[in-house]
Amino acid sequence: MPAQPQPPALITLFENTATTAGLRDRLCAALRQAISSGALTAGERLPSSRLLACDLNLSRVTVEAAYAQVEAEGYLQRHTGKGTFVSQSLPRAPSARKSKVVKPGLARISARGQKIVATGGCRDPQSPVAFAAGSPDLRAFPLKIWKQMTARQLRVEGERLLGYGDPQGYLPLREALARYLQQSRGVSCTAAQILITTSSQQALQLLAMLLIDPADSVWLEQPGYPGARNAFASAGADICAIPVDDQGMAPDPAFPVPRLIYLTPSHHYPTGVSLSLPRRLHLLEFARRHGSWIIEDDYDSELHYDGRPLPAMQGLDKHQQVIYLGTFSKVLFPSLRLAYAVLPPALVAPMVTLRTVNDGHSSQLMQAVTAEFMHTGHFTSHLRFSRQLYHSRRDHLLAQIGQKIDWLIPQVSAGGLQLAAHLPAGQEQYFSTLAAQAGIETPRLSPLFTGNGGSPAQHQDGWLLGFSALTPSEITTAVNRLASLKVPAISQTMPAATSQPRR
Repeated sequence: MPAQPQPPALITLFENTATTAGLRDRLCAALRQAISSGALTAGERLPSSRLLACDLNLSRVTVEAAYAQVEAEGYLQRHTGKGTFVSQSLPRAPSARKSKVVKPGLARISARGQKIVATGGCRDPQSPVAFAAGSPDLRAFPLKIWKQMTARQLRVEGERLLGYGDPQGYLPLREALARYLQQSRGVSCTAAQILITTSSQQALQLLAMLLIDPADSVWLEQPGYPGARNAFASAGADICAIPVDDQGMAPDPAFPVPRLIYLTPSHHYPTGVSLSLPRRLHLLEFARRHGSWIIEDDYDSELHYDGRPLPAMQGLDKHQQVIYLGTFSKVLFPSLRLAYAVLPPALVAPMVTLRTVNDGHSSQLMQAVTAEFMHTGHFTSHLRFSRQLYHSRRDHLLAQIGQKIDWLIPQVSAGGLQLAAHLPAGQEQYFSTLAAQAGIETPRLSPLFTGNGGSPAQHQDGWLLGFSALTPSEITTAVNRLASLKVPAISQTMPAATSQPRR
């Protein structure tokens, strides 16, 4: 089928939307206006996300997110293998004579609901394409052992694993986690303090509901994890983006005292910087003085390649103010849908209650298999193997970029599944468009920055390059495709390379 031409009205509307809005929001607004005005008619086929991304100089991820948003609002219909079409039944604005009729679409959603929709949500890559970030290599997972343990649990426990479970989580798994966290991360806890969730994101949403009132100040790292920003923004928090330097979050007394501080201290997302011990102690004392909560998101601390990571902040906390989060998605596999929160005793009962009104409990069967996987030593064996595998892939990516690309400066991380790489100032969108045209996924750094006080975010240009799910040959092929891009001579000053891992 020939490529669909881009409707001329759409590019004009996109270019005329407010430039202070994000690219996704601008494209959503342009699509809504084009459809509402009749420039795009019911049943009309839209360009593919890849073609539209190239025509508008956007990343394909941005176009996919905009299409998904406008589809959710009822303006579009998407059919696998056929394409994206203007909906036959469109949302209609009320007439002047019927001004009291409740408006359809987003106008009927609560204020909190509209805030959640406005975040764009959280979407993860569904296949290991270069350089999608945050995915383990599922080809390296010991699937045969997992199948055997699943069959054994069904054979031994049978229907007991098929019913409703404890909303706090399967006790043998919580006991295995408590032992593991004490030994490997210095976390001080018992099984009674652990809540099993489906994801770290769910834990963040529950904590935002429990701890945050509208207009409460929440400190986040700048740049930082958008899932945390979305969770707290949807709760009505006043987000304060605190800059990160080579020692981690650098608090400024000019910022308002926070109700809560969210951190990724082992490997800052996305730079990989480790929060230094003096900063950890300072933030713990600051939280004690002001009665602030600290969420320590230790999402990939197991995957540390250069030395040992510092012990968890939770183990240093003497005043029950730190909430520790972890996940199995990065070290086992994402569809397992198991994560956990280590809670101060006072928060356990409230969080379990919230969990019951959210989704009840996680899969009993998957919790039982994971508990056996840990108890029999296969978990630690798989971690050791994964560390070695991903360490070598990180080093291979760094070597390939260093040898072949002079306009991309990687920032070496001591661990994790991805690394940040810096582009010439002001060139992120341009280079991302070139990469998309070459079939390379390059998650951008700029969306990870947040403005303070309603002002636009001051961001750095760059990419977040995932390497863990790619073999060395796949990494080489992807870097070669980037190196072959027809780029102009770069006159802008490039950031200095980080020759040693940040600690």
